[in-house]
Amino acid sequence: MGSLDSGAGVGSYKRAAAAAPLPRASAGGGGAARRPGLRSRLARFLLFEKVDYLQWIGTAAAFFFVTILFVAFFPGSAVFENPMLLLPSRRASAGGGVRQSRTEVLLPRDLGGLDTGQGLVFEPTRLREKWARERREEAESLAKLGRPVKRVGVRKPRLALVFGDLFPDAMQLQMVSVASVLEAMGYEMKVFSFEDGPCSNIWRAIGVPVQILPVDTKLLISVDWLDYDGILVNSVEARPVFSSLMQEPFKSIPVIWTVQESSLAHRISEYNSSEMVQILDGWKEVFSRANVIVFPNYILPVMYAAFDSGNYFVIPGSPKVAFQADRLVAKSYDRNVRISLGLGPRDFVIAIVGSQFSYGGHLMDEALVLQAVGPLLQHLQQYSSENSTQTELKVRILSRNVTEKHSPALDVIALNVGFPRGAVEHVAAEYVDNLLGVASLVIYGSCLDEQSFPSVLVQAMSLEKLVIAPDLGMITKYIDDGVNGLLFPRKNIAMLTQVLLQAVSNGELSVLGQKVASVGKIHAKDLMASETIEGYAVLLQNVIKFPAEALTPLSAGEIPLALKQEWKWHLFEHVKHLYHMNESLTGYKILQKIEEEWRSNQKDDARGSTPKIDEAFSTIAWEEERENRIMSIKMRLEEEELKDRSDQTHGTWEEVYRNVKKVDRMKNELHERDEKELERTGQPLCIYEPFFGEGTWPFLHQSSLYRGIGLVNLSKNAESAMLEAIQTQKHGDAFYFWVRMDQDPRSHANQDFWSLCDTINAGNCRLAVLEAFQRMYGMQLDEDLNSLPHMPNAGGTWSVMQSWVLRTRSFLEFVMFSRMFVDALDAQMYDNHHQTGHCILSLHRDKHCYSRVLELIVNVWAFHSARRMVFVNPETGAMHEQHPLDGRRGQMSIQWFSYATLKSMDEDLAEEYDEEHPDRKWLWPQTGEVFWQGVYEREKNMRQQEKERRKQQTKDKIQRIKKRARQKTIGRYIKPLPDDAGRLNDTRTGD
Repeated sequence: MGSLDSGAGVGSYKRAAAAAPLPRASAGGGGAARRPGLRSRLARFLLFEKVDYLQWIGTAAAFFFVTILFVAFFPGSAVFENPMLLLPSRRASAGGGVRQSRTEVLLPRDLGGLDTGQGLVFEPTRLREKWARERREEAESLAKLGRPVKRVGVRKPRLALVFGDLFPDAMQLQMVSVASVLEAMGYEMKVFSFEDGPCSNIWRAIGVPVQILPVDTKLLISVDWLDYDGILVNSVEARPVFSSLMQEPFKSIPVIWTVQESSLAHRISEYNSSEMVQILDGWKEVFSRANVIVFPNYILPVMYAAFDSGNYFVIPGSPKVAFQADRLVAKSYDRNVRISLGLGPRDFVIAIVGSQFSYGGHLMDEALVLQAVGPLLQHLQQYSSENSTQTELKVRILSRNVTEKHSPALDVIALNVGFPRGAVEHVAAEYVDNLLGVASLVIYGSCLDEQSFPSVLVQAMSLEKLVIAPDLGMITKYIDDGVNGLLFPRKNIAMLTQVLLQAVSNGELSVLGQKVASVGKIHAKDLMASETIEGYAVLLQNVIKFPAEALTPLSAGEIPLALKQEWKWHLFEHVKHLYHMNESLTGYKILQKIEEEWRSNQKDDARGSTPKIDEAFSTIAWEEERENRIMSIKMRLEEEELKDRSDQTHGTWEEVYRNVKKVDRMKNELHERDEKELERTGQPLCIYEPFFGEGTWPFLHQSSLYRGIGLVNLSKNAESAMLEAIQTQKHGDAFYFWVRMDQDPRSHANQDFWSLCDTINAGNCRLAVLEAFQRMYGMQLDEDLNSLPHMPNAGGTWSVMQSWVLRTRSFLEFVMFSRMFVDALDAQMYDNHHQTGHCILSLHRDKHCYSRVLELIVNVWAFHSARRMVFVNPETGAMHEQHPLDGRRGQMSIQWFSYATLKSMDEDLAEEYDEEHPDRKWLWPQTGEVFWQGVYEREKNMRQQEKERRKQQTKDKIQRIKKRARQKTIGRYIKPLPDDAGRLNDTRTGD
């Protein structure tokens, strides 16, 4: 949020009070005035400039009498424990040397002084600094590109408006009025809502389509927000939309969130005290997601300070009060309302209101206004006595944070002025509707110069109440004295008496007062409408960065006055009465739903918790599980690293396929496949579609035909027709696509291919492609942009939005081409893009600078590589060949896009990288496999050498075994003969 600066109203006043000396006691005064103790109980207050001597004497004498009343009637603790000071308040003019005069009134200490100058000031400092910095950096970055970028607008800028519901209320009236002007400025819009209502017909009547979204806050919304340049979210009830907007790829879309409800702000303290931390964190997260949070007044940023992330902005003004005027008028006739405020049926009621930042904090304002009302009291009393009427003057002061000291002090001041007891009372701020409903006239009693016209005065004027206010700058901007309100000089509050006497006659409003009040009601109906509508137009200019293909809308200064000076009341005449049905629930339904979900989660957690006696064992078990999991992860990583370090041979696709199948058969592991994978087995077509982030999950296809997520869907008929055409090879090696260029909203009628490419790439597509081809093919082409590959406009249309399929072999061929093409683009743009975030293909900073060129370059490759191009109707499946192959003869540059040429270029790049290892920024090696015939030969030689090395090792081992030194025999062992044989030998020996 911007800074909340303390203005001159508080700071300078405190310094003046501290420096003021105490006055001397008058020599001729009474004994009580000479007592030292009484001097410590006196207070010194502000006085207005240019008060003549006689008026000063009268004022001083009147308020000197108040001293006695305070001593007599004010509670003892207030008198003796809190001494009173006589405080002067100085209001210096621009010159600083103007003579000052003084008026004095006795009030208890710490009750405050006159509200003057400017109070709290809200400034969206961080947002404005951010916008200025972005504009400066963008201008500097574009200047460094060296080449101009231009907008070639062909479509209107698109906005999405998101609501919680479509019931008639002030928010609907305001945004219908804003949208009507935005449409005249050149915007195109679509409304999204989580609940239908009577206002859907109003939106359609002004030409804005409506779509109803699912209500479940846990589900992502199936809307492609990338179709919109910006999103305007309205009301806290629309929070569920952030479930998608906080996910990729939608996180970068500008979001402006208008918050007019205070219901969430009142729950913040409750959430803190109840320790609902998850709810608070959730709201902080969604508040920080919005690029800008818009409030209709300057009090709401203070109330929502807990969620501030520096993105708060105020666009003052809202038709809320005027929209509710009929209901509030009815309260003025409610007898119970008057009784609750202590009023009789014939009482003339004056409501004193003030700044929303100072209600109840400055008794001096109230005292001075009551003094000015005093003569009117005498006038009404005289009229009532002469005409025997029961009309009494009652004053009710709207107050915030009234302390215990205020009521007794106010009673004393009122009695001194001449009011009977009970005629002057405070009314709490939450009863402002009741007070204004029964008031006869309203006095704005604050001298704080606010940043916008006080909403309480708008409400009073809407109820046809006469408004009397000081001539502050913000008030005189909207109130013309004597026309739609009455003014009095803020530096001469005594003039308020004369204004009141002119406004009241014979116990009621004078003819002048009634006429002024009637005109004020008419003016209040559309008060600040132009500022609000123009504020949104200016905000959109600062927040949204429109792409090159978008037309530039009118600026805020170009809006005709007739379009923005009033709300679209006539569109709500027939549904306005339905507002009361939904009023009590505004802003609370989403809070109740989130709180119920939180309580449900708390109950689930409580039911699922384990007893305390088992906590120690549970902790040990979880610790062991954690250690086991870490060990398994480490083992898996080691296995993967070892696998990566093993020899990986290269060869033909057939060899690789054979080896993989062989290894797969040798494994004994159980392979479990999901149903979709089993369905894809043997399928002739599988469409891989890129996706990025959880925000695209709702677009996930459930069919086995797809792998991934896509934003453009095919019907079952189209899928079946395409599968049949591929199985039967009806079109041969064809390029099938189902999103056509001539139906792309970025393309206008009869726009040729290269013109569209320039349109969506800041006017520099042809130049970038030409230079890329020069780098890619290593030759100097003609500088004439017409030397680009011919892409005829006649004969058919082209593919857009990356919605196409190719047979696998052809797809790999295109990948080979696109790798080299992207590398050539990157070589010419990387330095500037990396340093500044800008490239010549975009008007603004863009992380995906090349994507729009790559979206279209597939058409160039398919056309000039002599492939059939077939459009598939995504609804019916009907197929129509575009740019028939027979009619392309003489128009194709086959020599530059043939497989042999591209393969040769690919191998040249691989050879350069493999052998030279150039030390430069080079994208191509990082986008795929680096392989050429030399790599295959080298790996084959390495395998042969390894085989020979192992053979040689085996031979060497055998030789070592043979040549191993052997130990000589030490002796000979003779096996002894059996016993029978021994005896036979002995016999023979004896013979």
